[in-house]
Amino acid sequence: MKRQNGFTLIELVVVIVILGILAVTAAPKFLNLQDDARASSLQGLKGAIEGAAGITYGKAAIQGKEAAVSGSVDNIDIVYGYPAATSAALTSAVTGLAEDWKVIKITTGNGASIAYSYESTAANATQCVVTYTQATSPSSAASTKVTFGSGCDSSAN
Repeated sequence: MKRQNGFTLIELVVVIVILGILAVTAAPKFLNLQDDARASSLQGLKGAIEGAAGITYGKAAIQGKEAAVSGSVDNIDIVYGYPAATSAALTSAVTGLAEDWKVIKITTGNGASIAYSYESTAANATQCVVTYTQATSPSSAASTKVTFGSGCDSSAN
């Protein structure tokens, strides 16, 4: 008699059950990648704004405008050498800002700021925000802050 090699039906069912259990435990981790992606994109925007502000300040310093209350460098409105907290100034300084992000709040006066969020209609789009605050004196630099709301992964700070 020939002996056949192979898997029995019970062995195949056990393997399928084990794979099902692994899939159920791993699925929530993969489904939560959207929050991580949102948090990463906010951090990316923060870095882009900070980089553009640093380059603008460097150009202003070369031209001797870093201590001026207002002025312009390469068609970018500046305040103490850093870009002003206006949509026009930051759009000129940061490539792609107008296409991918939307302005959700602007404050004026000393310490003016502008807040950007996703170009999205999602309910939580306005809760995940990058806020740029312009310089208030020659000795204080402009600052950029990320605020994580619901739907953003705050562990990515």
